[in-house]
Amino acid sequence: MNGPSVDEDEREGLHDDLGLRPESRVERRANQRRARNRRGFGCFAGLVSLLVVGGLIGGLAFGFGKGRDALEKVFSAPDYSGTGTTAVTVEITQGQSAQSIADTLEKKGVVKSARAFERAARDNAKSRSIQAATYTLKKEMSAKAALELLLDPAKSVLVTRIGFPSGRTKAEITAILQKAKAAKLPAGAAAAAMSKPWSLGLPSYAKNNPEGFLYPGTYDVPKGATAFTILKLMTTQFAKTSAVINLPATAQRKKVDPYQVVIIASIITAETNRKEDYGKVARVIYNRLAAGEKLQMDSTIHYVVGRNGKVFTSDADRQMDSPYNTYLHAGLPPTPINSPGRETLQAALNPTPGGWKFFTLVNLDTGETAFSSSASEHQQNVRKLQAWCAAHAGRC
Repeated sequence: MNGPSVDEDEREGLHDDLGLRPESRVERRANQRRARNRRGFGCFAGLVSLLVVGGLIGGLAFGFGKGRDALEKVFSAPDYSGTGTTAVTVEITQGQSAQSIADTLEKKGVVKSARAFERAARDNAKSRSIQAATYTLKKEMSAKAALELLLDPAKSVLVTRIGFPSGRTKAEITAILQKAKAAKLPAGAAAAAMSKPWSLGLPSYAKNNPEGFLYPGTYDVPKGATAFTILKLMTTQFAKTSAVINLPATAQRKKVDPYQVVIIASIITAETNRKEDYGKVARVIYNRLAAGEKLQMDSTIHYVVGRNGKVFTSDADRQMDSPYNTYLHAGLPPTPINSPGRETLQAALNPTPGGWKFFTLVNLDTGETAFSSSASEHQQNVRKLQAWCAAHAGRC
């Protein structure tokens, strides 16, 4: 509501009542002008303040951008350029996350840093569709190139597999490799690769001979792999197995040459296929060596004459002048006679305690093997084998 108006005379009276000097019209107008000026200055000051605040915000934004760039440099993701160098196999498992895949690729030497691959995957929605498989990639690839190969299974998924059974000689392995349709090797390629053992990564005690060090198993082979690449997979697996069972150190602790361990393991592999007998066969070998007795192992002669898998040797075979003829020569043969696996290597390192000096198969179907400590008992067991062979013509 509006109050009653006050005229000039009444306003002067009010000033008198309050003890104040009345304000003249001239003074009043001057004061009104100053008030208007103050209001104008206040608007101007507010504008200046807004400009200052705006400048500060802009400066902060600019500074943040610079800071972010600096952080990007500090926490950069090292990356290779290009499509890589040598082939390498990488296994991606079901449900593996992008971060886990990135870590795997870095460990395999495919990408320079896991962070680089994570960024590439983050920027590509298709990265969520990477399949679980074994891939052929290359070392030192850019993260983007590695991702593109993983997303193109037709070019990168491994489909080539070659199996090498336990107990095969290097000659047999050469033949398996050369004949493998999946490998598609040029004629003579396997033999040529085998003839360059110094390039296969053999242990120093292997005496530059791959016999015994071509680890058995089924291998995923990169498409277009050479014979050398495949053989190197086998020697690399031997090295890994040797490390797991601590072969050289254990052999040294037991005062056995690690090469002799591989030789003994190869004999075990050739003489029996029953795991429960591996340690016993190893003990027979060690007991005969300790007693200075000839090993008299048919398997070492079979290695020379090329009749692996047979049971008996002939009189002529046992008279053959060869360092592998353990009927004529004392001690171990000069090299392994096949490629042993982990279990026979472990048996050669840790033979079963016992006084046995002889053993023989008595049943080829079950693999039953009879062990004995005396020659007479052994001959009784040999007659059991002969009877079994007579009842199963052509089997022995």
